[in-house]
Amino acid sequence: MTHRILIGDRSYSSWSLRGWLPFAAWDIPVQVETTILYRDAFRADLERFAPGLRSVPAVWTPEGGLLSDSIAIAWHLAEAFPDRGLLPTDPVDRATAQSLIAIMHAGFQPLRSACPMNLRNAWDGFVPSDAVRADLARLEALWGAALDRSGGPFLFGAYTLADVFYAPVAMRIAGYGLPVSDRAQAYVAAHLAHGPLRQWRALGQTAGPEQPTYEMGLPRRPFPILPPDA
Repeated sequence: MTHRILIGDRSYSSWSLRGWLPFAAWDIPVQVETTILYRDAFRADLERFAPGLRSVPAVWTPEGGLLSDSIAIAWHLAEAFPDRGLLPTDPVDRATAQSLIAIMHAGFQPLRSACPMNLRNAWDGFVPSDAVRADLARLEALWGAALDRSGGPFLFGAYTLADVFYAPVAMRIAGYGLPVSDRAQAYVAAHLAHGPLRQWRALGQTAGPEQPTYEMGLPRRPFPILPPDA
């Protein structure tokens, strides 16, 4: 038996991206099932996958356990595959990575609300509010401390679950042209070139309809693309 995951629209569901990325990044076998957000069948798809389920992503483990939150999926996979490098081996880095994941899971609501993830379109002319700028400043501080210690290109040098959780934020910075430092832009570029994320975005380009909920009413531009692992 293998893991089973239910995800929403690849172009829009940032939490689904966080749930799926660990499987792709560390070659963990998984059976993927999909649903479309904001459609009549969405609730039925959730109920069919697991009675009482109310959101995506969700994962059934091979043993029959249900993981109904992205952070639960992350901790389960790190525990189930301790030799794959999902978390740093250094104790200080490992603790910091776990803290960064928890901060992302619970925080940055102004940024997440004002800049919903959209991997089909990028936008010109977005003006961030003071609250969004405050979130960006906090990101700069958190990312900067980790990158100072590791040297990059990812937060702890090699790709870890901490990067999984900040991947959708990096896509928001790229898609909305948000003002960040050159060092933060380099971290965003590392995500744009990351093979599994590129695969996720490519799969979403023709899967399901465009979601009007994510229309910003701004001039569109092509979503930034970099060569694989540039």
